[in-house]
Amino acid sequence: MTAPTTAMVLAAGLGTRMRPLTDDRPKALVEVGGKALIDHVLDRLVEAGVTDTVVNVHWFADRLESHLAARTRPTIRISDERAGLLETGGGLKKARPLLGDAPVFVANIDSVWIDRGDALGDLIRLWDPERMDAALLLARREGSIGFEGDGDFFLADDGALTFRGEAASAPYAYMGVHITRPDY
Repeated sequence: MTAPTTAMVLAAGLGTRMRPLTDDRPKALVEVGGKALIDHVLDRLVEAGVTDTVVNVHWFADRLESHLAARTRPTIRISDERAGLLETGGGLKKARPLLGDAPVFVANIDSVWIDRGDALGDLIRLWDPERMDAALLLARREGSIGFEGDGDFFLADDGALTFRGEAASAPYAYMGVHITRPDY
C-alpha cells in the first residue's frame, strides 16, 4: 500500500468549546507548546509523507490563510467555507475536486499527541482499501492525557470497530485522524 500524499485538514470550525481563546482567532491558531494547533497537524502529516494539503476555512479565515501562506511544506490549497459551515462530510464533499482520487488523510486540528512509536506510520500500514472504507487513529483511553470522554469505539479481534452507542464507556478514543477514499 502506498502511503497517502494528500490530506484534508478540517479547520473551519467556530472553536466555541475553546472560548475565550478563540474570541479573536480560529481554533487552528490557538497555540499549544508555543506552536499553532494547525502546525502540529501539518508537521505530523509532512513527516508521514504528505506533500499536498487542502485546508477548509471559515472563522477568522483571513488570519488562518495568512498564517498558512508562510509555510513552505506541505503545499496548501484552501477550501473556502466562509459562506457557511459544512461540517466534516460537507467539507470533504466541497473539497473533493481538490483532493484527487487516491486515498487521503483527514485530520482535525484539535488533537495533539505525543508518539510512542509512529502513529501515522502505523495507520498507513493498517490501511487496506480493499477491505475497509476508513482506517481511524485510535488510542486507549487510559493512556490519553487530557482526554476525559467516555471513549468512542470497541475493537474486535479482527480489527473491526463498533461505535460505543448506548454503552457507558468504550476503551478506545478517536484521535482525530483517519485515512479514507475521497469518493467514499
